[in-house]
Amino acid sequence: MNIVILAAGMGKRMNSDLPKVLHPLAGKPLLAHVIETARALAPLKLFVVYGHGGEKVPQTMLASDLAFVRQEPQLGTGHAVMQAASQLDESVPTLVLYGDVPLTAVASLRRLSAAAGTDQLAILTVDLDDPNGYGRIVRDDGRIVRIVEQKDASKQELMIGEVNTGIMIAPTAKLKHWLSALSNRNAQEEYYLTDIVAQAVAEGVAVVSAQPDAVWETLGVNSKVQLAELERIHQCNTASMLLEQGVTLADPARIDVRGKLNCGRDVSIDVNCIFEGHVTLADGVSVGANCVIRDSKILAGAQIRPFCHIDGAEVGANSQIGPYARLRPGANLGEEVHIGNFVEIKNSRIAAQSKANHLAYVGDSTVGSRVNIGAGAITCNYDGANKHQTVIEDDAFIGTNCELVAPVRVGSGATLGAGTTLTRDAPAGSLTVSRAKQVTIDTWKRPTKSK
Repeated sequence: MNIVILAAGMGKRMNSDLPKVLHPLAGKPLLAHVIETARALAPLKLFVVYGHGGEKVPQTMLASDLAFVRQEPQLGTGHAVMQAASQLDESVPTLVLYGDVPLTAVASLRRLSAAAGTDQLAILTVDLDDPNGYGRIVRDDGRIVRIVEQKDASKQELMIGEVNTGIMIAPTAKLKHWLSALSNRNAQEEYYLTDIVAQAVAEGVAVVSAQPDAVWETLGVNSKVQLAELERIHQCNTASMLLEQGVTLADPARIDVRGKLNCGRDVSIDVNCIFEGHVTLADGVSVGANCVIRDSKILAGAQIRPFCHIDGAEVGANSQIGPYARLRPGANLGEEVHIGNFVEIKNSRIAAQSKANHLAYVGDSTVGSRVNIGAGAITCNYDGANKHQTVIEDDAFIGTNCELVAPVRVGSGATLGAGTTLTRDAPAGSLTVSRAKQVTIDTWKRPTKSK
């Protein structure tokens, strides 16, 4: 099929300079959700009709499989589809989607496609208790005869509960013909795509319908309130899927997945955790409250304690992280590594059974096995212009408040005494200490505050 995604609207009620379809839901633009759904249908051609916001939409969503068509000015949904009409392949039908309706399921669109066949006009409809604001589906003896917009509907038509979602599939050659005959003689003075229904009926083309599994699949975003409502719906759906997979969630209402979260068996997640990008939690992983994990892999049995930030890192099996630890991009930890409170690891490999239990910084380093890094120890990896490497070999002991000025190497089994500033390599198996001589000045007096 051809797929045309309408994404030109201004979104006045969003009260934002950002085009409506670029506002984020679950960490990515509304339009990105619709494009992902469209791609799942393997379309022959995929068009995005944009307008408001100028080139922000194509610049943000640029991809080789997308064709962008500008609608300027914006004169309604029918006018929007007209902009892509000349490029539509007439050998296949055309599906129309909306860039501000992000949660439509692929299964529902396949059901709509099956209803359409090859030569029928198929409309995705839904029954609402409160249809206010939607175009009504007008039927005669059970057959769809037209769609009437809210502002043009009679009192009797306003009582109809079945509404048009705007999503439809049409035979492309007929669609082009119907579009060319559209009129803007209506309350909005716009070219309504829905007016093609009456044309189809007049020409004897069957108009059929299909319905989604859930009403929320058809909900659009016109305000920040509606955006927040869809965010919660999406997150609740994601939480339900995780629960069905066997993940333990302390509170399904307090988890945000802004990407893809893959979980093994017996994974537990406490409240207020955020997962961004691609995150993998292997078997037996536990994640404490208030953690943010992005684009990371946590291997089997690891414990992530509360208030940790993990970004672009890999945590080895049975490791213990946090609380209040920060793993930055390039942090790669082996098995049974302990990273404690207020420890930051960046672009460093730390081998099995090493530990930095509190108040340390390890950057641009290679750390061996069974290394102890004391409180307040840091690798001084940046000279103001370039980064340099620190190497700490197996079984080394780094005392409290040590500074390792890179490039420098600590040999296997070496010990650095507390307070050491290391500027040259420390030999293996030896104690290295670098301290100034301790002096007491008896005549010194503490300053007093001026009156």
